[in-house]
Amino acid sequence: MSVNKIVLAYSGGLDTSVILKWLIEEYGCPVVAFAADVGQHEDWEAVRQKGMATGAEKVIISDLREEFVRDFIFPAFRANAIYEGSYLLGTSLARPLIAREQVRIAGAENAGAVSHGATGKGNDQVRFELAYLALNPGLEIIAPWRIWDLDSRGKLLAFAKEHDIPVPVTKEKPYSSDENLLHISFEGGILENPWNEPEEDMFKLSVSPEKAPDKPTYMELSFEQGTPVAIDGERLGPVALLTRLNRLGGDNGIGRLDMVENRFVGMKSRGVYETPGGTILRTAHRDLETITMDREVLRIRDSLVPRYSELIYNGFWFSPEMALLQKTMDETQHPVNGTVRLKLYKGNCIPVGRKSDNSLYHESFATFEEDEVYNQADATGFIKLNSLRLQIQALSRKK
Repeated sequence: MSVNKIVLAYSGGLDTSVILKWLIEEYGCPVVAFAADVGQHEDWEAVRQKGMATGAEKVIISDLREEFVRDFIFPAFRANAIYEGSYLLGTSLARPLIAREQVRIAGAENAGAVSHGATGKGNDQVRFELAYLALNPGLEIIAPWRIWDLDSRGKLLAFAKEHDIPVPVTKEKPYSSDENLLHISFEGGILENPWNEPEEDMFKLSVSPEKAPDKPTYMELSFEQGTPVAIDGERLGPVALLTRLNRLGGDNGIGRLDMVENRFVGMKSRGVYETPGGTILRTAHRDLETITMDREVLRIRDSLVPRYSELIYNGFWFSPEMALLQKTMDETQHPVNGTVRLKLYKGNCIPVGRKSDNSLYHESFATFEEDEVYNQADATGFIKLNSLRLQIQALSRKK
């Protein structure tokens, strides 16, 4: 199939710079380099200049930070999304947004194909391509890592040198990383041996718990229908709020994670993550739910969290089942309004107080002191009825 124009998900790094030039040579058509700003620290003007110098017809840089937090991070945290009990899905949540913008640009530029720099071993190829196919199945998808012969760093460097692609002369990192407003992830290199402890100078968003302040930091996080809206009483927009949570968490050594996870493609992978603000957000949100959500609604919702999280991790953000689950999760959040007081101390995020106008907690019922609203004798019949099947089993065993 002939391709008239390609939109490439471009970062300006070695891999996508080589891919940009390779696509131009291989397909003989214009390539638009698209870079997504999802909160990573980047010199965007340098990215633009490098893309043009490498041969791009155009370099488009989209500021997606607000959309990322409002439409992807906050909905996932309303659902308490967490993969395999630990991972807060920082990379997984960014990919469908990037893919959606890439598809939009392809339409605006009248391009017939999209391309990405994900390898054939990882999850990102699946996330990008499931999103492409869900949003515009008519686009051709070009995944260079699955079809070219530049299968090593040495070959990439040789290609870059041959085509005058500038490669910064810096010490090669012993791992790879991916950063956005929610987190930074590290994998590969020295981390591929799960016995190796990450080196301290690797971390970027947080101090080590040992070096965190000896005095705890107290803060209050307020929610409306499960969405965070204010810190210490100050209302903040989505990006400003998460940015401040990241600083508060990072300053107190909160949010580090070292885990071995199951990739969707079938292999296990060791990843190290920093998610300072997200860790605070999830801790506070779950705590507020304890006083605002009905017990049975909470239990049903929690039973859906693993499935919801797998859909995000595996790349099914734009699937009908994801839409159904998101509506269900959001429906449970109507009463989740109020404020949680947290103590941040040396890597720990500890809820120490919570209040809500929708609180289902009533001291008059829960008190150990004398009360006039609960007849303790009623518990006798309650226990007898709930033990009836156990008593029958016991009698059956005696026979």
